[in-house]
Amino acid sequence: MSKEVFDRGLAIRKDVLGKEFVEKSFASADDFNMPMQELTTEYCWGWCWGREELPRKTRSMLNLAMISALNRPHELKMHVKGALKNGVSKEEIREVFLQVAIYCGIPAGVDAFRIAREAFAEVEASSK
Repeated sequence: MSKEVFDRGLAIRKDVLGKEFVEKSFASADDFNMPMQELTTEYCWGWCWGREELPRKTRSMLNLAMISALNRPHELKMHVKGALKNGVSKEEIREVFLQVAIYCGIPAGVDAFRIAREAFAEVEASSK
């Protein structure tokens, strides 16, 4: 594992998903799943998200579409919240999910909209 890439990934992951969320993920990891936390942090966040060729906003929008298509609701909710932090507007999220509905199927779009509304409500409640 590259310490430099891991550290860059940890910083980006905390910035996008929130320091508390990431620290809780590591604190709750055990010998079984700690390697997954490390892999995700280094490879996903450090190597991929750490590249400068796409802005974070664009990466967030791509993630929303792909995670919706893969039917991963837990990850989708987390990434909706991250997308908002990365400057993706609710209107842009809506447009991504409309495109998901057309290209991946109405059920995928319906689920994505439902999950996004839950994420919006949670973000609004935490900001009060």
